[in-house]
Order: sequence, then C-alpha cells, then structure tokens
Amino acid sequence: MTSTSTITARRAQRFKNLFPGDIPTLWCPLLTHYDANGALDRQRIGAHLRHLSPHVKGFLVPGSTGDGWELNDQETRQLLGIVLGEASELGCHLLVGILKTDSAAALSCIREILHWIKALTNERDSAIALAKAHVGGLTLWPTHGKDRSQEDLQEGLASSRELGLPTAIYQLLQVTQNELSPEVTHNLARQFDNFLFFKDSSGADRVALSGKNLDGVFTMRGAEDNYARWLNVAGGPYHGFLLSTANCFAKELSQMIDHLSAKRLDAAQQSSARLSSVIKEVFHLVEDLPHGNPYANANKAMDHFFAYGPGAAQIAPPRLHDGAHLTVEVIRAAGEILSRHGLLPQQGYLPP
Repeated sequence: MTSTSTITARRAQRFKNLFPGDIPTLWCPLLTHYDANGALDRQRIGAHLRHLSPHVKGFLVPGSTGDGWELNDQETRQLLGIVLGEASELGCHLLVGILKTDSAAALSCIREILHWIKALTNERDSAIALAKAHVGGLTLWPTHGKDRSQEDLQEGLASSRELGLPTAIYQLLQVTQNELSPEVTHNLARQFDNFLFFKDSSGADRVALSGKNLDGVFTMRGAEDNYARWLNVAGGPYHGFLLSTANCFAKELSQMIDHLSAKRLDAAQQSSARLSSVIKEVFHLVEDLPHGNPYANANKAMDHFFAYGPGAAQIAPPRLHDGAHLTVEVIRAAGEILSRHGLLPQQGYLPP
C-alpha cells in the first residue's frame, strides 16, 4: 500500500506541474451568455472573461452558475472551446465541470472530453494535453440521491479517480441531495494523489471544520456569506474560494483576499460585510423565479450592469438557457441594490 507521505508528495508534484506559479486563491464558475437566438454568445463570453481575468485566474467551466446542468454535450464543448482559447492568452487556469448524475455517465463524459482536449491540443499524452490547455482538473459531483450511503458515494467517486486524471470534488448538497462525510473525503484524499481540489458549497462546511487531514488537497469554499472568516490566511479552514459572485465582484473579492493576506483584518471584514449584504439582497430577488437557477439568475442580473453600465436597465434583460429572460423588474431592483451599496459601475466592460 502506498504511504500517506508518498500520496502527499505526488499530489504536490501534480500541483507543481499544473500550476508552475501559485494556485489561484479566487476561482469563478463562469456565467454562460446567449445571443437573441439562444446560441452561445462568443463575443460576450470572451469580453466577460477578459473583464474578470485581472482579478480571477481560475475558472470552473461549466458549473451550476454557468448552466452546466442544462447545457447539452455539444453546447458544453462549444463553451469550453471559447474559454480554452481565451484562457491560454490570459494566463488563466480551468476546472472542467463533469455535470452528470451518476458515475457511469461521468466516466463516459470524462473520456469524451479528454479525447476532445487531446485533439484540440494535438497531444496524445493526457497529462500534457491538460496542462497545455491550462486545465487543472476535471470536476466531479457525488452521485445524485438523498438516500445514497456514504459507501456508495465513495465508490462512485473512486471509480472516476482510478483513471489517474487530475480531479476535483464538488460538494453541492442543493443539487445532489447528499453530502460527503469528512471520513469519506479523508479516505479519498489518502487513496488518490490525483484528488487535487475539494469545493464545498453546502454552507455547513462539515469537512473543512472536522479537522480531518486531506493531505494537501486544495480546499475551496463556495457558500456566499461572511467571506473574511474562512481563509486559512486569516485562521480559517479553506485555502481559497470558488464563488458564483466572482462573476460580478472579482475586484472586490480579490482586494478582500489581499487585505486578509496583509493582516488588514478590519478592512477585510468591512469589505466582506458589504458584499454579503448586497448578495443576500440580490439572491432574495430571484429566489422565486420560475426559470433558471438562483446562482445564474442573481449574477446575470448584476452582470447586466457591469456589462452595460448605469443605464443597463434600458437594455433588454439577459436571456436564460431555456429561452426565458430575466424580468425588467428584477434588473431594475438589482441596479438599485448595487447603487445603494456603492457598487454600481460607472461604465460597462462591453464596447459602446
């Protein structure tokens, strides 16, 4: 049996190969934008990514916020093609979301995407192809079902890790209806050196707060509240964030992280409280909408202003994946909230 120290050393070497510099502290599940006909809007996606890239160097594509559960396989590959091309030029890293409901479907999807990335990079070796494409890992969710046993969840994730590819586990109780225990997460970390990232959006943070040693796995928090207390540079249990609201507040979140790193704790807490308040209000706006998901809807409402500036309420609201649009009322209310908190941009990132 491979020793724990060997697993940890191998994991560290994988990180060194995939991230020659530092692993980004702030990651973003990128929004997916559509044109008036419902096709992926290549120009808008690229403009949004370029707007974020000075402050965010890691992206999950696709994630729940990017409509990953709704995109078909063709749309997913098209989206990845757009982002991979931009990421290489911008020096950004990607986690590729494998949004499938069971382990068999996830394995099939992994093989298809890996084959596609090899063809795209003209590389036969999997590790070289992923590194060349700036892909730091393939992101997996536990098998869906509220009655799944911990043994079942561990077995499903282990089958994917046996491929040997760099992977991340995404804890998303709101979608999978279950939650990996600290013990299972610990077991996977000690068994597979290719388990590199662990993200938890549950808000309960049971794994991170358990004290279980994950032997060098990079942990990221996804819940949207009270940001300043959670990073290990401030005494918290996480190495970084993967936040839907980085689609809109990349600059502010990056500045807050800088404050924490420099031990400017009062400034970090003030920024955290301000962001927490505005995000709570905007999420409340969209929680009962019949179309889309609240992560995408809230961020699309705010991003509308970051794209078009103060007059964004006069521009047609953004389209959702199913063809519906956010309402004018939601857009106006989101703009009012941003303005009241001093976060309304003076101009948009799209050309006039």
